[in-house]
Amino acid sequence: MIKIEKLENEEILKKSVEHLQSRGFDNIKADMEGYETPKSYLKKSSGNSITPDITATKNGIKYFFDISVKSDKSTLLKSKWLFLDTLSRMKSNRFRIITFRGHYKFTETLLNELNLGNKQPIKIT
Repeated sequence: MIKIEKLENEEILKKSVEHLQSRGFDNIKADMEGYETPKSYLKKSSGNSITPDITATKNGIKYFFDISVKSDKSTLLKSKWLFLDTLSRMKSNRFRIITFRGHYKFTETLLNELNLGNKQPIKIT
């Protein structure tokens, strides 16, 4: 999600954290109250900071999670996903996208536009 949308979709963020906890992830950091905020990265070309929605570890591997909800600012979302995907591949980590019912088609379309069609989003109902 883009930072502006995080306030509106805090319930979705909570459901995502609960889902990851039930799947055995630990050391969860989320960009919401009650959790430590994940590390932010500064994009030098635009001056924007990029923060993954959730980071967690499982079996010693670090995972970056971003939540996909319909947005008018799809270009910002695309650049964030490309950055997180590149960063995770550089450091041998994993990048996953979490989406919810009503947002599946939007997520699939963006992934195909970015040539990230091999990424299977985590679908939470």
